[in-house]
Amino acid sequence: MDEETKAPPPAPEQEESTLEEKIVDMIKTCYDPEIPVDIYALGLIYEINVADDGAVDIKMTLTSPACPAAGSLPPEVETKVGSIEGVNSVKVEVVWEPTWTPEKMTEAARLQLGMF
Repeated sequence: MDEETKAPPPAPEQEESTLEEKIVDMIKTCYDPEIPVDIYALGLIYEINVADDGAVDIKMTLTSPACPAAGSLPPEVETKVGSIEGVNSVKVEVVWEPTWTPEKMTEAARLQLGMF
């Protein structure tokens, strides 16, 4: 491929959204062990902030404070997101407000679980 046919590099705004898309895609590989739906579709991810320096802050919740995955899901999210090229640090904060409810799930997740 010669120089004239190469695509131009993406604009910085596109790179950031691409990084956020990669983060969302990676989070979609994390599952609550008791529910066969990824945690993004379950609505457990409340906020993803990506700084220019590659620092990522994620606010997530769990289905309940007594969730058996409380000790495993946040570290799994942190590890997986931290493995993405361009991510320099990850902080996952578990929050309880607003309280998670099934209405936070995507329509596809509700259909998959038979909740319509």
